[in-house]
Amino acid sequence: MSRPPIHFVHANSYPAGTYRLFLAHLSEHYDVQALDMHAHNPKYPVRNGWDALAKELTDELLARYNAPVVLVGHSMGGMLSLMVANARPDLVSSVILLDSPVVAGWRAALLRIAKTLGADRKFPPAQASAKRKNLWPSAEDAHRHYAAKRLFAIWPQEVLRDYLQHGLAPHPQGVTLRFTRETETAVYRSLPHHIGGMVRRSFPVPVGFIGGIDSVECRQAGLTATRRLVGKHFTQIAGGHLFPMESPVAAAHAVHAMLQELLHTREK
Repeated sequence: MSRPPIHFVHANSYPAGTYRLFLAHLSEHYDVQALDMHAHNPKYPVRNGWDALAKELTDELLARYNAPVVLVGHSMGGMLSLMVANARPDLVSSVILLDSPVVAGWRAALLRIAKTLGADRKFPPAQASAKRKNLWPSAEDAHRHYAAKRLFAIWPQEVLRDYLQHGLAPHPQGVTLRFTRETETAVYRSLPHHIGGMVRRSFPVPVGFIGGIDSVECRQAGLTATRRLVGKHFTQIAGGHLFPMESPVAAAHAVHAMLQELLHTREK
């Protein structure tokens, strides 16, 4: 019997290979596929509102599948999944958002104004990503750099190795980030501010949300609009914004449980 298909969409700056362990556990139940790295194909430039990035995901679905699939998106990937599901529900059976809260109301208005004035470049995460260290003499030096950072130190060593294996590329001076800091910053600075309005209407496919209990991003964005969108399909698990890397097995189990809920909803 064939396994249901899942298309996974990664977060900004983390190539899909970073999630290898998380996706491997999902693959016990599902046929999981992913585009290795969004936002780096010049055919789909990073522009305000991410329309081209949504088209990139749409084109991936059209090329890979002949039936609707489940979209599982982390952070940036969740927002792109919502955009594609809203525009092309014929391609998507349901969406699971991984710490990808809907920015709506006054927060969306503030985001729009900040982008218009160029003030967004002065605030994190864009400010931090623009200055992110991106060059090391060797992969070993890069490993020591990340292992010493609190954000990455809590990851299982296997996940950190996956990030470095899939996130680094050769450079004349050693190794550098494959997901360039310029692109990472451009993605942050072009965040869609229309998602809240888009999901205010009845959404065409079921949506579930799994967040990290300690997620700073969720606290900053607020969860009111997200809860309104997903209804009872809302849960939080231990961890922060990067919980799929922090606890890949627990994250995979949570996605499996959520997907069973959503499938049951569609059958009603």
